[in-house]
Amino acid sequence: MDISRAEQRILHYLAQGGRIEIIRDGKAIAEIRCFTRDGWVYPGIDLMLFRKLKRKRAIKSASGRPYRITEHGLRLVRSELDNR
Repeated sequence: MDISRAEQRILHYLAQGGRIEIIRDGKAIAEIRCFTRDGWVYPGIDLMLFRKLKRKRAIKSASGRPYRITEHGLRLVRSELDNR
């Protein structure tokens, strides 16, 4: 399965220890934030990209925690030299 450059970038941040946090307004998602392992906010994620990653089962949340990369997501992401 091929993934876009934006999806690739988000998955690399998550593979290195990042997380995706969502803020809800009732049941609807109000805001999505992608944090790197250093705590910086990456602005390149939106609702459409978030849903694509969920649909591909590349990210997952358990027990109300932030979204993290899954094993399937790790297989989707191509390795890079600086990827830890």
